[in-house]
Amino acid sequence: MNPLAEPDNDTQLNEELLARPLDTESDEAERVVLRIRRRLPGRRLDKYLHGRFPRLSRTAIQRLIKQGAITVNGHPSKPSYEPDGGDRIELIIPPPEPYDIIPEPIPLDIIYEDDYILAINKQKGIIVHPSHSTQVGTIANGLAYYANSLSHGEDPFRPGIVHRLDKNTTGVMLVAKTDEAHWRLSLQFENRIVRKTYLGVIEGDPQLDSDLIDAPLGAHRTMKDRYIVPGAHPGVLNRLAKEAITEYDIVERFRGYAIVHLYPKTGRTHQLRVHMSYIGHPMAGDTFYGGHHVSEESLTRQGSDAPITNQQALHAYRIRFRHPISEALMELEATPPEELAYLIRLLREHRPI
Repeated sequence: MNPLAEPDNDTQLNEELLARPLDTESDEAERVVLRIRRRLPGRRLDKYLHGRFPRLSRTAIQRLIKQGAITVNGHPSKPSYEPDGGDRIELIIPPPEPYDIIPEPIPLDIIYEDDYILAINKQKGIIVHPSHSTQVGTIANGLAYYANSLSHGEDPFRPGIVHRLDKNTTGVMLVAKTDEAHWRLSLQFENRIVRKTYLGVIEGDPQLDSDLIDAPLGAHRTMKDRYIVPGAHPGVLNRLAKEAITEYDIVERFRGYAIVHLYPKTGRTHQLRVHMSYIGHPMAGDTFYGGHHVSEESLTRQGSDAPITNQQALHAYRIRFRHPISEALMELEATPPEELAYLIRLLREHRPI
């Protein structure tokens, strides 16, 4: 079984989850009474309550309804019930469920560690944290096995995780071992004190040696997991687009390609890949955003035509920050994966200008 795969039987998992009671008998449980002033046509009870109590998932609310911890006018109800004017809704909200990441002996490339933080060189093809309590095969599972202590943060699915990298992006990633280290590092990210440098190979011959790309990003309205610069797509309106800023420097030029250093000022999903595609120079190998496969044959006119890399040629190379406890200035680097190093070697040998 692939540990990164989602469970095959989501329906069965959901039914088992709904059947598992929440602890409404705890002294920490909160009792709340709501009075509905007017009818809410088309608004299900579970959706209405999720809007009022966003820390509770709809599944958790459905579990509470099922076990009678949420009643309407003193009687049990159903998630699909539409509240009416004058209804009295009573809830017993349990304390957050204790949650432990399942430890797994996943190899981690540790590049720095002390009593407060550690840094890893993340490998490709692995996601950073699970999305539900049964998921395994993530960086978080490996950290739970490796570290004696990790920060709690605000999300039980992300112990120690201060920031994340995409599944197929490699490179340096910081992890907090204490809660104090976590919030101090998070504050540096929030205030844009952290300086991240990504190493990449892009297609084409950029006109400028350096530039700053200031173009907001939003989710594509019809294509799952794809992000766009809305203004670059006529007819695509996305009012939820968020500020996204990337600075870049061209480090070395070749025929048809260039090595680039990228410095994200914001941390949007797929930001660097979308921004470089937006200016007409997608990451080599990034077929999702307009790039092309690169092979020995395509670069040298000989050898294999198999892709050198099946992902974007992008690596989180360096990070500079203040140690969250000592406040010493730190700069850590992560060795690029062999396939990216090999691509660069081929460019230098066969594509010099």
